[in-house]
This record gives sequence, structure tokens and C-alpha cells, in this order.
Amino acid sequence: MHTSGSDAYLHDAVMTATPEQLQLMLYDGAIRFAMQGRDAILAKDYETVYQRFSRAQKIVLEMQSGLRPEVNPSLCAQMASLYNFIYRKLVEASINRDVAAADDALKILRHQRETWVMLMDKLKEEQAGAARSAPKVPGRVPPRGQSEDSETTLSVEV
Repeated sequence: MHTSGSDAYLHDAVMTATPEQLQLMLYDGAIRFAMQGRDAILAKDYETVYQRFSRAQKIVLEMQSGLRPEVNPSLCAQMASLYNFIYRKLVEASINRDVAAADDALKILRHQRETWVMLMDKLKEEQAGAARSAPKVPGRVPPRGQSEDSETTLSVEV
């Protein structure tokens, strides 16, 4: 099977990404496809409207299926409701060719993405602080992908 350079790049990016980075990629993809669907409504390109909103909907469903209620049931319930609302707005935008519905979905997706980036930044700061305060262990070999200064890997599951 022959893959293009961009397909190979995307494959490598996904395979080497942290869970936090993968979530950010999902937000980016949902926003990109929803924007393309919105633009297609304005261009009256209805086949593209369907294709792009369908891709955005699949990404939102993927984010929803990745929720882990056993970790934080109340937060997951709130996020599931939010993803359900976004999904319904994307369907509405596609079926009714409704720019306002697309804008509603995009507004929330962009806000969630911004919040996610702030959370990732906060985690990096906490990891850097923990690494600076962690005692050095002579002879310790760090896990692959970590520097000698980083002691722990922190992941966020929603």
C-alpha cells in the first residue's frame, strides 16, 4: 500500500502523540471539518456539506466514546451532554444547511479546545516543577521519550 507524505506524517504524529495531544488533534479536526462544512453551505456545495459535517460528527462521537466515567462520573456526564449538543448542532447544520447551527457547534468546540490547551499548559508547568524538585537517582535510566530530568508522566482522562 502506498501512502502519501502527508498520510505518513499524520500516521507518525498520531502514533507518537500523548493522550493529551491526541485530544487536541480531535478538537482541531472537528473544528476544521465543521468550518469546511460551514463554508460549503455558503458555497451551496451540498455534497461537501454532508461529507465535512459527517467527519466532524464522527470526531465528536469519538471524543464522547473516550470519556471514562469511572474516573470522574460527574465531569464525564457534563462532557457527554456537551458533546451531544455539539453533535446535534452539526447534524442540524448538515440537514438544514444552517450556518447558525454550525456557528453554535464551532463556538463550543473552539472554547473547549482553548480550555484543553490551557489545561495542557498547566500540566506542563506542574511536570516541570515536579521534575525540578525530584531528587536525582544515580544510575537511573529515564524511560524512552523522557529526559533525565523528568520523573513522572502525567495524563489526563476525561
